[in-house]
This record gives sequence, C-alpha cells and structure tokens, in this order.
Amino acid sequence: MVKKHNYGNESLSTLVEKDKVRLRPGVIFGSDGLEGCQHTLMEIVGNSRDEACEGWGNVIEVTRFKDHSIEVKDEGRGIPLEWNPKEQKYNWEIVFTILYGGGKYDNNSGSNYQFSIGLNGLGTAATQFASEYMDVTVFRDGYKYELHFAKGDNITGTEEGYIKTKCSYEHTGTIIKWKPDLDVFNDINIPLDFFKTSLKRQAIVNKGITFKLYDEESGETFTYLYENGIRDHIRELSGEKGFTEQQYFEYETKGRDREDKPLYKVKMEIAFCFNNEVNSLEYYHNSSYLEYGGSPDKAVKNAFVYAIDQKLQKEGKYNKDEKKITFQDIGDSLLLISNTYSTITSYENQTKRAITNVFIKDAMTDFLKQKLEIYFIENKLEAEKILEQVLINKRSREKAEKTRIDVRKQLSKKIDNISNRVKKFVDCRTKDKNKRELFIVEGDSALGSTKMGRDAEFQAIMPVRGKILNCLKSDYDKIFKNDIIMDLLRVIGCGVEVRSRHLKDLTDFDIGNMTWNKLIICTDADVDGFQIRCLIITMLYVLTPTLIEEGYVYIAESPLYEISDEKGRSYFAYTEGEKAQILKKLKGKFKIQRSKGLGENEPEMMWETTMNPDTRRLIQVTPADAKATQEAFELFLGDNLPGRKQFIEEHGHKYLDISDVS
Repeated sequence: MVKKHNYGNESLSTLVEKDKVRLRPGVIFGSDGLEGCQHTLMEIVGNSRDEACEGWGNVIEVTRFKDHSIEVKDEGRGIPLEWNPKEQKYNWEIVFTILYGGGKYDNNSGSNYQFSIGLNGLGTAATQFASEYMDVTVFRDGYKYELHFAKGDNITGTEEGYIKTKCSYEHTGTIIKWKPDLDVFNDINIPLDFFKTSLKRQAIVNKGITFKLYDEESGETFTYLYENGIRDHIRELSGEKGFTEQQYFEYETKGRDREDKPLYKVKMEIAFCFNNEVNSLEYYHNSSYLEYGGSPDKAVKNAFVYAIDQKLQKEGKYNKDEKKITFQDIGDSLLLISNTYSTITSYENQTKRAITNVFIKDAMTDFLKQKLEIYFIENKLEAEKILEQVLINKRSREKAEKTRIDVRKQLSKKIDNISNRVKKFVDCRTKDKNKRELFIVEGDSALGSTKMGRDAEFQAIMPVRGKILNCLKSDYDKIFKNDIIMDLLRVIGCGVEVRSRHLKDLTDFDIGNMTWNKLIICTDADVDGFQIRCLIITMLYVLTPTLIEEGYVYIAESPLYEISDEKGRSYFAYTEGEKAQILKKLKGKFKIQRSKGLGENEPEMMWETTMNPDTRRLIQVTPADAKATQEAFELFLGDNLPGRKQFIEEHGHKYLDISDVS
C-alpha cells in the first residue's frame, strides 16, 4: 500500500517540486533537449563519485541500455532510506523528492562530501522527477532496500515507501536504474561517445577510481583508470612531442569571495607542459568538467602572461617598441589541466560549465605566478625554450594579422566586371553557373589558341604566366602576395580555406559564390606542362581543397601525336598505345607529327581535341590524386633529401629518356 499524506502543505510542496522539473526542465538541467538529458547521467554518477572519493569503494559501473535507460552502480555506503527523526520524514523523501535535499551542506565543518560535485543536493531528486521510471536498490546495514518511482511518484506500494529484506552481500552500495522521460526531454538517446567522454573525464580527475562502461547496444565494455590522475592524462596527450618536462603543482588554502561572505576551503592541482603539436586547456572543478572554465581559466591566463612577460622583459627578449605577448601566443604551445575543489562553489548555472568564485581566481593566480617564477629560475634551459617559442608564436600571429588584412582586401572585391581587373582573363557570355567552364591555360600563347577555339557562350579562359608558386613550400604570407595566385582566386570566386591556426578566421570559403561548373587545367603535354599542371593542382589542394573533393577540378588531355593520312585526314593519339592502333588501321602513306604546344595549335584542332564537350577528354581530379600530388611535391621539392635520394636510386633509370641531362 502506498503511503498516504493528508492533503496539506506537504503535499502541495511535493507537487510543486515535481512540476518545477517536469514542466520546466530547462531551468534545472539547462535544456529540455538532449543536453539536459545528458546532465541527469552526470548527477547520478557524481553521487557515486562522491562516495568513492570519501574512501567508500573504488569502482563505479555504468550501463547504457538499448532502450535508453541507464544504470549506475557503486560500492559506497548505500543511500540511507529509513525514517529520519530529525527531519521527521524518510530519508528517501529527502534524497529523491526534495530539491536541494541531501547531506552536502555543512562542508566547512568536516562533514561528508567536502568536495562534492553536487553541493546543492539538486541532482538526484531532479533526475527522479524527470524519469519515466527510476528503480533504486541499496545494500547497507545487512539489508537490501528497494524502491520504485514512476513519473516522479513513489509506486513501491509499502507504507514506508520501500521494501526491506534481510540480505548478505559482498559490499555495501547503491544501484540506480532510470529511463529519462520523453514527456520531459525531447530527446533521450544519449550517444555512446558522451558516456565514454564523461566517464573518462571522471577517471582523469579522480585518481585511483575505476569507471566501467557497459554498452548493451554494441556489446562493448570500456574501462577508465588514471592512477596518477591529471599527470597521467598530460603524458597521454603529449606523448613524446613535448619540448619541456611535465610540471605539477598542488596547493590548499582558505579564503572568502568577499569580506562579508563565509570562509571556505580550496584545493587545486595543475599539470602542464609545452608542446608544439598538441595544445589544450582543460578545467575541472569538484570533478565536473568546466567547458568554459570561468575562474580557473582567468587565473591560468593571467598568471602565465604575467610570468612569461616578466621573464621576457628581464631577459631583454623583446625587440625595441615590440608589443607584449598575449595568452594566445602562450596557449598555442601549452598543454595544461587544472583540477580544483572547493567547499563553497559559485556556478554560472546548474549545468556547471563555469565557476565564478573570486577567491579561487585570485588564490590560483598568485600561486601560479610564484610557482612559475621559481620554475623559470630552476629550469633555465626549459625557460629559454619556452621564451623563444612564445616569441615565435607571437611574431607569427602578428605577421598573420597583417596578411589577413591584406588578403581580405583583395578577396572581398566582388566578381562583377572582374575581367576589367584581372589581366588577360577572358569571360564567357552565359551567367548560368551550371554551364560555365573556366579553362586555366599555360601562358599567353595558349590564351590565343584557346580563345579562338572555344565556345564563347560558356567557356572562359584564365592564362597562368609561367610556373606558379609551390604552395606546399611557401607560407601564407608569400602565397597571398603572389599576383598569379590572387588573380586566379579572384576569378574562381569562392574564397580560401586556410589551415593555419593564426589565420583560421581568414577562412571565408563559400562554394556558393563560385560561378563555374568546371575548372579545367589545360597545359602542354611536355615536362614543363606537367609541372605547371601539378603546381596548379597543388595550389587548389592547399587553398581550396573542397573544390577537388566536390569534383569541380579537371585536367584536359591534349594529344601526344597528330597522324595525317595521304588524303589529309587527321587522327589524334593521346598515348603510345593509341598511336600504334591508329597506324595499324592506316593504309598507304601517313605523316606522324609530335603534338605542338597549345599555343601553336590551330583553333579548329583546339576545339576538336581539347574543348569540345563531345570529343575532348577530361580527367577528373580526385582527392586521392591531390594527395598523391602533395606527397610527390613533398618528396621531390620538399625538405626530404634522404627520401629524394632513395627514390632516384631506385627509380631514376625509368626517367632518363625524358630528362634534361645528357
């Protein structure tokens, strides 16, 4: 029989508590969508973590079921459920039906859960109210306790509100299984990756506690354990790529956010190293991952900028009138994890993505400044490496900013009347993007023959003067000062995709701004022509890779041979094999002529062999082709001298016939 209450203040209060969650989940969980639903998982896991951190059990098991229900099992003391004389109600009511209930308030007095994830006691009750059902099993005091909720109400069916059975067990603990309610959240399908990421983060900041994840859907099991906590994670992220040794600082203190505010305890640990390939800042507080950081983020940035700027000034590393560093210059090479705890925490909101404690910010800033000063004094070689790298990052950023301004000016010009501003570009008549073709041709001579041989309705010509810059061997500053490249980018019209960390916001690529259906690279069938072709493909691969991925880039094959029979008819062979086949079919006298450069071809020949959609041969450039081109350039024109020598030794003999050496 379900326990009955008189219809009075208590009943009304409970109803209001339930409806606060079920009717307005966004207020409690930050969202009524998947993000809010995910928060329920972290509330229940957080309670189990709090028990483990107090020394009760070191294994927490989570199961993700196919039907989107979730189970969390711990080896803690077990949630107390029986009658509470002090509160004059059952403990299960306090924990599961009263928002801000629970035993986590008087944390400065040495009571339970000094550094709890959920200091406000909101999560368990809120999760229960937001569930289609919740089943709770507790092992403690020699008994097994069971209680069941549905839609926020206790449906166990006993006067006490739970079932109590004498039981022997291996260890005490709590098992909570629940299914988020689709009447509360609009999506309850929490992805496996969220479970994995969240539990891994818990393991990182709770050293020695094992988090196990069982996924019913995939049948997979995942185990996360970091014996040395954040230090192990720094090593995991940095690998062998760091250019300094890992540093680890820890500190405990007490303070107030304001003179009239209560005193509280703070504990912090910070691990970091410098690395040019991996950079990351991760902040945790009371085991919650802080996506936006808040106080710790401000402390880290203030302290590192202050300490490194002071050292740069003292060592005379700045140039005359040079601006001081910013945190971006440090962060580009910094790998840092901060893990803080406090007995009083000010979160931005219930979802706990940032904390706002003033004392934590100030205490952490001062502590880090002192430790960094000592670190630089005691590790002169590493300090020198850090100072030099930060200055490199700073000057690269400043150079990039200048490049950004220059490039934006050039690329912001509208495509209208571009033929008046790009030398020798010849546009076509149609404005239909589905028909327009841009032929990128080799030199002024090819411009003449292709211009006369084209269909001016839909075929435009853009000549490339000489061999363009090798974009794999040049920095963006040099690339964007190259007139040929900038003219070509303006004609293509879709902007650029920049991969430099300093020029990310320069990326303004929009394929919708391109006015072409095909970009066709058309060069001579000789060594120089092939090289120019490769350089153009490389430029597109570096600056506009999406054009290749989406299949807009083509190569126009030009014939190797023109074969004329005695009646004056011409046949074109694109390969040695085709030449042999043509010669087999011809009777009588014939004339073989090696293909001329594009500029020497008659317009009629250009149309028939290279430009007529019915007779031409186009090769579509695929991402694999672009990658092969990049690898070839890196091998032949890059810094890989040993690789280049090895290639020549193994394959050089194959290319003697077409080489320029005698």
